Amino acid sequence: MRQRLLFLAAAIMLLIALPAVADNTKNEKPFVIPELREWQGGKGTITINAETKIVYKKGDAQMEKIARRFAADIKEMFGYEVEVAAGKASKGDISLAIKNNKKLGAEGYKIAIGNNVAVTAPTAQGVFWGTRTLLQILEQNNGAQLPKGNITDWPDYAMRGFMLDCGRKYIPIEFLRDYVEFMSYYKMNLFQIHLNDNAFKQFFNHDWNKTPSAFRLESEYFPNLTARDGYYTKKEFIDLQKLAEEFYVEIIPEIDVPAHSLAFSKFRPEIASKDYGMDHLDLFKEETYQFVDSLFDEYLKGDEPVFRGKRVNVGTDEYSNRDKAVVEKFRSFTDHCIRLVEKYGKQAVAWGALTHANGETPVKSENVILTAWHNPYAQPDEMIKQGYELISIPDGLVYIVPAAGYYYDYLNCNYLYNNWTPAIIGDKTFEERHPKIKGGMFAVWNDHPGNGISCKDIHYRVFPAMQTMAVKMWTGAKPQTPFEEFDKARVALSDAPGLNIAGRFSGEKRTILEAAAVAPGCENEIEQIGFEYTVTFDVEAAKEERGTVLFSSNDTEFYLSDPLSGMLGFARDGYLNKFNYQLFPGEKATIAISGNQQVTKLYVNGKLVETLDKQTIFHNEGKDKMYYVRTLVFPLKKAGEFKSKITNLKVENFCK
Repeated sequence: MRQRLLFLAAAIMLLIALPAVADNTKNEKPFVIPELREWQGGKGTITINAETKIVYKKGDAQMEKIARRFAADIKEMFGYEVEVAAGKASKGDISLAIKNNKKLGAEGYKIAIGNNVAVTAPTAQGVFWGTRTLLQILEQNNGAQLPKGNITDWPDYAMRGFMLDCGRKYIPIEFLRDYVEFMSYYKMNLFQIHLNDNAFKQFFNHDWNKTPSAFRLESEYFPNLTARDGYYTKKEFIDLQKLAEEFYVEIIPEIDVPAHSLAFSKFRPEIASKDYGMDHLDLFKEETYQFVDSLFDEYLKGDEPVFRGKRVNVGTDEYSNRDKAVVEKFRSFTDHCIRLVEKYGKQAVAWGALTHANGETPVKSENVILTAWHNPYAQPDEMIKQGYELISIPDGLVYIVPAAGYYYDYLNCNYLYNNWTPAIIGDKTFEERHPKIKGGMFAVWNDHPGNGISCKDIHYRVFPAMQTMAVKMWTGAKPQTPFEEFDKARVALSDAPGLNIAGRFSGEKRTILEAAAVAPGCENEIEQIGFEYTVTFDVEAAKEERGTVLFSSNDTEFYLSDPLSGMLGFARDGYLNKFNYQLFPGEKATIAISGNQQVTKLYVNGKLVETLDKQTIFHNEGKDKMYYVRTLVFPLKKAGEFKSKITNLKVENFCK
């Protein structure tokens, strides 16, 4: 009997003890991008909902602004409204406050998640980054739950950037605005916009006059200089920078001289070099300096300049070094450009070229940043000795050139995640957080105008790279999450609050949209479906005018009858692509369009009719080749004014 009692007592004690063991289990570190520096797990969760308030200290205008942005993001992402108010946090509330902490630096922050949530940082930027962290955690928890615990987070590198070539390919201002928010969501704080460039003449019969070139800003000094295939008004560009300031992203505008300057030499042929190519400006002519000085003056002068930020990139890369005279003149010109922007109170940024142009003429180095892109052009250790600060952007690792056949079409994110930090520049490795290496960047170069690449194609390349590079420039050399786990988890995060730039639909849901009938002019909640999709519909065709749209989005049209030939086809980014298939009046058919990151396919009545894949275009008797891409992110936002009968629409999240 006594043994039975002892057994029962032991069992009761075990049952009593079990909940205590479970209760002691601490929350695992939340997955966010970039990875959190420090996490102390608590127990349980806090619910965020419409009863939550975001509070700040009365009179703190910066915190109020961040609080209202945070509340707007919550509504955009999760559909509920939270109150924003001055005062103290109650149970379930989120407070935002400035609090000194030397360890955290300019961008670090702390978050204490308990019965309420407290975000503190030495600066408003740090507090803002804290709100991005909370949004990412909520995004993975149905917008409702935060795990209790304490976060301490700060970046390894102060400058974490991305450069986009808008010179060779016009990138609409709306895309740039979206990218400000996209970058900010991942705590990337530097957005360099490459405003002028030109194609390679070998793809245009070796004729500079036929070679595309562009300068993308409105100019009142030189009205005919501005590109006619797409440009930004001064107001648009100023507004872009103001938006970036709200999201703590710095815009670095770049005017690239004296090479990559065909847009300028076409406008002013007298300043074109006759010795080194028309895309080179003549550095031995006073008119060149007068033009360049006036160009920068237009965007830098006055109390409210067009270039609002503290830095401007002046280019100065890839100029000829054929003889000593031109090398010395190039060095003098580089020094001139650096001092030119400094005259307007800006810090000069330039592409590293001073090993390629090694010479005796002094070039200012104090308070000058070089983007270290290719060591034979600028050996980074030597540039540091000369006094320059560096941004690490090694071309062999972090250059994306879409569909070019060289550099990367998609970055090798696995390799970068496991092996790279800004301390690695080409074949040189420096100590982590070297005081002269301010950070890193990666870049998209649109080298081949006319290659069919769309902004959506660019984004599909940039999205995984942005997430990866955000980790490597914030968390540094040794992220704790293995790449395989990171790569699987990252797709659950969006571009930014309210943004789905390329129509991604992740998860197991296969059917995204269905409609028994499609009425002309109707609208769908879904704007577009991104790669790995199949769109199927039945059609009873009527005679349609050429240019009749089936569906459109803000930047894409899918035609029942394309504008040129009456075929099924689509247009985006100025490119028209068509299938060799025309619907006859009275024809009844089931049409399916299926697309991924390489091809767009047409099926009619279940049979594959045509695949639009990457084409190879040869130039110069086959010596040079360029690829032409025919991909489609399928538009769904609005139906066109068609006469045909469209039924049984089905949009699925897979590619045939």
